[in-house]
Amino acid sequence: MILGIGSDLANIDRISATLDRFGERFKNRVFTEIEQAKAERRRDVAGTYAKRWAAKEACSKALGTGLAMGISWKDMAVKNLRTGQPVMEVTGWAKERLDEMTPPGHEAIIHVTLTDDHPWAQAFVVIEARPITE
Repeated sequence: MILGIGSDLANIDRISATLDRFGERFKNRVFTEIEQAKAERRRDVAGTYAKRWAAKEACSKALGTGLAMGISWKDMAVKNLRTGQPVMEVTGWAKERLDEMTPPGHEAIIHVTLTDDHPWAQAFVVIEARPITE
């Protein structure tokens, strides 16, 4: 069953300008160390940050809260599997909200997809509840 869907579109040039203006302060406020390390290794640093920004916005929407209800930017983090597939990890208040949304006897799976085509970065997040089978 689908618990939530979220999408977001971020302007890469806007994120680039924010990185230029606020640098480490912006990065440390919004992105985890793992996200920062991934972005800094990429040729398109701003595009990588923009995709992760969009993913966090999309995740907050899928959680039904947006960023106004106490979710910290760092409560949502994009990681990558060895295959390169992005996955969303939630902690803190975002994890609490996810647990509240998940029906008893189910586990929550967060699906995330990222794409970019300069100057746009886009993310979609779908939160699925799957029955726990023993």
